[in-house]
Amino acid sequence: MAQVRPMRADARRNYERLLRAAAEAFAEHGEGASLDDIAKRAGVGSGTLYRHFPTRRALLEAAYLGRMEAIAARAGEIAVRLPPGEALVEWLNELGAGLIQVRGLKALLGSAVTDAGAPVATACGDCVKSAAARLVAAAQDEGTLRRDVDPVDVLRLTHGVATASELADGQGTRIRRYLALLMEGLRPGG
Repeated sequence: MAQVRPMRADARRNYERLLRAAAEAFAEHGEGASLDDIAKRAGVGSGTLYRHFPTRRALLEAAYLGRMEAIAARAGEIAVRLPPGEALVEWLNELGAGLIQVRGLKALLGSAVTDAGAPVATACGDCVKSAAARLVAAAQDEGTLRRDVDPVDVLRLTHGVATASELADGQGTRIRRYLALLMEGLRPGG
C-alpha cells in the first residue's frame, strides 16, 4: 500500500492560494473561468495548478467541497425541526437557491447526478446525494413522497427547477413556487 506523503509547506500555501483564487474566479465567471487566470491570481504557474488539480472539475470540486458539505449538513439540521416532507422541501429550496447564487455549483451538482456511463463518485456529489437519500427516505416513510422516486431523481429535478427559476427572472426568485409545483407532483397520488 502506497503511503501518502504530507504536502510541503510551500506546496500547501500554493494549494490554498489556488483554492481562494479559483473560488473568486468561479464566482465572477462561472465554471468556465480561465484556468490560466486562476493560476495568475494565485501567483503560481499553470504547471503548479495542474500538479494540484489535473482537471477543471477537480479544481471546481476542491473549491466548493466545503460549501457542498455545508449544504448537505443543513439537511440534518432541518430534519430535526420539521416533519420529513416539509424538511425535504425546505432543504431543496436551500439547495436550489445555492445553485443559483453560487456560480459553478449548478454545474458541479449536474455532473454529480449525470448518468454518462459509469457514475463518477466525488466528495461533493456523495455528500449531497447522501443528504438527499436520508430526506427522501424519511418523506417516503411518512407517506408524503411517492415510493418510486429516488434521491437522484429529486436532485436532478431540483437542478432543473433551479435552471428554470433562474431563466424566469435572472435571480431565481421563483424557485419556491417551482419547487412547490414539483413536490405536489411527487406526492402519492400527485
